[in-house]
Amino acid sequence: MSGRVVVIGAGMAGLWTALELAPAGWEVVLLEKDPPPPEGDPDAAFEAWRRRGVGQLRHSHAFLSRLRIMIRDRHPALLAALKAAGCRDLDLEGALTAQHRARYRPSPLDEDLITLTSRRTTLELVMRRYVAQLPGANLRSEAFVRELAVEPGAPPRVTGVRLEDGELLAADVVVDAAGRTSQALEQLTAAGAQVPEEAESAQVIYFTRHYRLRPGATEPPRGQAPTTGDLGYLKYGVFPGDNGWFSITLCLPEVEEALRQAVMDPAVFDAVCRQFPGPAVWIDPARAEGASKVFGMGQLESRWREFAPGGMPAVLGYFAVGDSLVRSNPLYGRGCSFAAVAAEALAGALAASDDPAVRAARYAQAIRRELRPYFEVMRGADRQAAARARRLLRPQGRTTLKRRILKSFQEDAVGLAIREDVDMLRDFLKGFHMLEDPRAWLRRPRNLVKILRMWARPRRAKAALYPPKPGPDRAGLFAAVGVPAKA
Repeated sequence: MSGRVVVIGAGMAGLWTALELAPAGWEVVLLEKDPPPPEGDPDAAFEAWRRRGVGQLRHSHAFLSRLRIMIRDRHPALLAALKAAGCRDLDLEGALTAQHRARYRPSPLDEDLITLTSRRTTLELVMRRYVAQLPGANLRSEAFVRELAVEPGAPPRVTGVRLEDGELLAADVVVDAAGRTSQALEQLTAAGAQVPEEAESAQVIYFTRHYRLRPGATEPPRGQAPTTGDLGYLKYGVFPGDNGWFSITLCLPEVEEALRQAVMDPAVFDAVCRQFPGPAVWIDPARAEGASKVFGMGQLESRWREFAPGGMPAVLGYFAVGDSLVRSNPLYGRGCSFAAVAAEALAGALAASDDPAVRAARYAQAIRRELRPYFEVMRGADRQAAARARRLLRPQGRTTLKRRILKSFQEDAVGLAIREDVDMLRDFLKGFHMLEDPRAWLRRPRNLVKILRMWARPRRAKAALYPPKPGPDRAGLFAAVGVPAKA
């Protein structure tokens, strides 16, 4: 198959589309409204690259195994370029508990359970430069798309795009990789396309600050104090980056208004981080210094758009990828991997048929198969987290028996079994890293037996398996940082 593909947007979704389609013989034109990145190294990109359409550009990122495997297997030269730029691998062995290490034996699967980590600007800079060298790929910066070129019909058909200066770019396929700022759906709806949508707020707001190791300093050893934590009223995570950089993200429920306002102050942000053993070690002034302001990001939601409801395409010649198609809470780190998987599914659909309707139906089917299980699990987790945060504002409320049982099952059985058994950890991580259905590991009889045995074990007999306390309770943290704790 070949022809011209016009891609609206040159962020992760647009770049992945080019990575999938240009090597297959398509002419790929990427249109980006933002200026190109500055010349120079990753630090120059982090400091000066302005991306109005990428609100999460300077928030924490870690790139799942599914994405890394696609780079490793299809674009080894890109993986080498990422490593040369300072991007790093975090392997399974570095995350093992003491109980795991006592019985650990390497497995071939461990080569797949590797997280790629860097600042988002570094990954995107290197990918962009790599894509620009691909035969058939043409990247145009400061190219503003005014509207889609749409032929009326049932369904309507997209035949290209019109730029702000009036230029018409005809295309065999138009890919919408413009993210959450995309305006394409409104135009398609006006043209008669019926696109059902599920959308609900994740009910959280993100706050991220970047830090830089001091000359001669090294990162704390992995596997000691926890670098992630969920206290109900707050979640935190430390994200190692490239070239001596790392970031910390605090995820706060929308109902925690006072703390949300306070942490925009870098001094308060750091004070909060010092209340948690893991982050506190990382930002020890002897080890690192704050190197950015605090970046906030709101309006986070779960959203699923169905472009072929009931198998019937709502529009022809147009394909949404990335956040234009599916959005999820960034907490789970799956946005970039979702974009890569969608681009892979698009390449398969375009290669399978010349018929626009068949292409649209096959693409929608692949998206449902590959992404829907993760979307549903993440949406359910968001709902549970929001309910838990609201309960913490009403501590006098009674906890139901069902909730106590579920809490015990998770904390005294599932979590401890994963911390003890490295094979169960591998199974859990396969779902987390999008290598299989995220619910598959918990459905396997062998894992259920291990979990039930753990649950039946007396608490004193498994005391060593409990993770360290991730931080103070809500009242303790608010008092420590001087924020009013009332709702």
